[in-house]
Amino acid sequence: MKRKHKQYSRPKKAFDKERILEEEEIKKEFGLKNKKEIWTAEARIGSIRDMAKRLIPAKPEEQSVFFERLKKMGFNVNSIADALSLNKKDYLKRRLQTIVVAKKISTTQKGARQLITHKKILVDRNIIDSPSYIIPVSLENKISLKQKNKSPKIKTQEEMKIEVSAEAVE
Repeated sequence: MKRKHKQYSRPKKAFDKERILEEEEIKKEFGLKNKKEIWTAEARIGSIRDMAKRLIPAKPEEQSVFFERLKKMGFNVNSIADALSLNKKDYLKRRLQTIVVAKKISTTQKGARQLITHKKILVDRNIIDSPSYIIPVSLENKISLKQKNKSPKIKTQEEMKIEVSAEAVE
């Protein structure tokens, strides 16, 4: 069984006014549910930076594999300096919720979040119900709104009787 662990770490200073105001602004801009989503983005960007730091003395082939992986995720990275300059806003721009708004499928971030959680958004004909799903560049053009099923209307017994009597009259 796989052990679960936190995907984020809480800020060291709990009541830092500047950080709180910045997080509130980001929360509104990206339509996030809570600040834990911001901390998760910070942790993911931190792990990307750690990998980039470890690749400084590595061979250019290993570095190019790392850069290609980041490019597939949608980050414009050509050097280690680019990887180290990534920030949480760059990561949050690659979320499904943000891209749904950018593609004008939804007009607001909260509306996009609702469409996603209600399973109305398809990515490459697969339902994705997680607003935090990071969209690879290859799937960015395959995001669509789920079409409504037009199921045949079930007729009541009275409608059936009227239909039968109309046919009998003819």
